[in-house]
Amino acid sequence: MTTIINQQPNDPQTYDRQKEVNEFDETKLGVKGLVDSGISQIPRIFHHPPENQISIPDLNSDSDSDSIPVIDLLGTPREEALEKVREASKKYGFFQIVNHGVPVSLLHRLVDAIKAFHEQPAEVRREYYSRGMGSGCNYFSNVDLFVSKAASWRDTLSIRLGPSIVDVEAIPAICREEVVEWNKEVEQLGELLLGLFSEGLGLSVDRLKELSCLENRVMVGHYYPYCPEPDKTVGIASHADPGVFTILLQDQVGGLQVKHGDNWINVKPIPGALVINVGDLLQILSNGKYTSVDHRVYANPLQEPRVSIAVFFNPGSREHTYGPLPELVSPEEPALYQEFTITEFLNRFFTKELDGKSLVNYFRLKSEG
Repeated sequence: MTTIINQQPNDPQTYDRQKEVNEFDETKLGVKGLVDSGISQIPRIFHHPPENQISIPDLNSDSDSDSIPVIDLLGTPREEALEKVREASKKYGFFQIVNHGVPVSLLHRLVDAIKAFHEQPAEVRREYYSRGMGSGCNYFSNVDLFVSKAASWRDTLSIRLGPSIVDVEAIPAICREEVVEWNKEVEQLGELLLGLFSEGLGLSVDRLKELSCLENRVMVGHYYPYCPEPDKTVGIASHADPGVFTILLQDQVGGLQVKHGDNWINVKPIPGALVINVGDLLQILSNGKYTSVDHRVYANPLQEPRVSIAVFFNPGSREHTYGPLPELVSPEEPALYQEFTITEFLNRFFTKELDGKSLVNYFRLKSEG
C-alpha cells in the first residue's frame, strides 16, 4: 500500500516540511499518485504563499486584451517571417508558429503517448522514477522539489535528445516511437528557428549554430492532473528558461501564461501550433536585443489532465566562454552581461529554486556611476 503524506499539517509546531517532502518523493508516484488516492485537499508542501498564487482565468472567455504573435513560418515570405520573429523575440520573448513543417498527426500522437506514460499503473511509472539526470531518461515530480519553498502540481518525464539521443531502449516503450520521430523533426525545426534568430540580429544564418546552440537538447513531458485546490498551488511557478530557446507543444487544455509588462497573457492553444520562447542565454548572446520573459502555468482545475512537451536547446560546449556576441558590442552599445561557461551558467540554475529564477540578472554587468 502506498503511503500518502498528511494532507492537513496546519499546526506549525507539527509541520516538518523536509520530512513531508521526503515522504512524497519516496512514494515515487508524483502528484498523479496523490490524485489517484482520492485526496480532496492538497498537502501543505504544495501550498504557495498568497503573492505567488494564480487566479484561475475564466476558461470560457475569449476576451484577452493581448496575445502573443502567431507566425505562419513556411507560408510567409522569408524576409517577412524573419521580421516577425525578430519583433516577437524583442517585444514578447514568445510567439506561436503554424505551418512549421512538423506533421500535425505526430503532434497529436506525441501528446497522447506522453499522457499514456503518465497514466500507466503506479508500479510501471515507479520503475522510471529518479531524481538523477545521468540515465538520460527519468520520471520525477518537481525538478526543484528539495530547494523550492513550495512544490508545484505536475509530474515530468525527461529524455535527453542531444548531442545524441539516449539509448532508445531506455525510453518507455509506450512513447518510444513518437519520441524518436519527434526528435528528428524538432532538430530540423530548431535549426530553421536558430537561423532566423541569428539573421534577426544581423548575423550570418549559421552564427549561433557555430556556437553549438543546437547540440544539447532535452525534452520534458509535463503532466498536470486535476488539482482539487488550484487556488492554493501552481502548475509551474513563474520563471524564465535558462537556455537558448525552447520549442513547446501544448495540448488543447491550456494553462500557460506569459508576463508582458505588468500583465499576464493567457497563451491559448491553437490546434497544430508550437510555442517558441527566447531563453536567458539568447538574451545574453543578443546583448539584450531579444528578451527572455517570465512564464508560468496555473494548477489544472479541470478533470481532464493537461499535457505539454518542451524541448530546451542549449550549447553542447560546456567549457567554451559565452557572453554578448562581439559583433553586437560597440562603444555605443557596450556589453550588458559578463562572460561565463555553460557549466557555471547551468550550475547556477540547478542550485536555486525555479520560482522567479532568471539567470539574466545574475550575469548582468553593473553600470558605473
